Amino acid sequence: MSAAIEIDAVNKSFGNAKIIRDLNLRVEQGERHAIIGPNGAGKSTTFNLISGYITPTSGEVRLNGEVISGLSPFEINRRGLSRSFQVTNVFGRMSVWENVRCAVLWATGHRYAFWKNVDSLPEVRERTAAILEDINLAARREVPASLLTYAEQRALEIGITIAGGANVILLDEPTAGMSRAETERAVELIRRLSEGRTLVIVEHDMSVVFGLADRISVLVYGQIIASGTPEEIRGNPKVKEAYLGEEAH
Repeated sequence: MSAAIEIDAVNKSFGNAKIIRDLNLRVEQGERHAIIGPNGAGKSTTFNLISGYITPTSGEVRLNGEVISGLSPFEINRRGLSRSFQVTNVFGRMSVWENVRCAVLWATGHRYAFWKNVDSLPEVRERTAAILEDINLAARREVPASLLTYAEQRALEIGITIAGGANVILLDEPTAGMSRAETERAVELIRRLSEGRTLVIVEHDMSVVFGLADRISVLVYGQIIASGTPEEIRGNPKVKEAYLGEEAH
């Protein structure tokens, strides 16, 4: 079986600045894989390369064995990959229900048509309601997204991310800015919703990383310096020196 994501000898330069350097990464089907590294290591650039927001200078990115380098983000999304962003990205004036329903409509094959009443589509209603239950926002369904708490907005964004039915999910710092209690709830939500899917996560909170990931890759100056299980990464002296420091103990 092909890996869910394969990055093969990828380089990315912006002018004279080489951000990603001969990057190789393999994420297996159904794996929860964390990418960690210091600020400026190239983590968000790597996510942008995978999801099509930027194109590699050289090398290939493959999704489920298919080359996706050079495809636009919506084309990659249609092939089964969805992502969230560091900055919460929801429609603030729309209700929680409407935010999720927009993603469900596309995933179920419905397109804009002025003569259609979306409320008359039972599969859309049922799928939207199920997702709101999954992300614990059913009671907030009529609330404009802008009025949700920060943690609720992040949960809503995760709901939108999975609403399209993607089997590969990229989450960029999903617990950033959360309290410890909010983080614990978010981790449980991510663990539950990623069941049966492939998850790639960028995260600075080491308790989240070591508690959630099956495998961890450490990115430093645009290169993977180590990849392995949480136990292997925790004990890797190169990782301790480059990034984890005393947090690894």
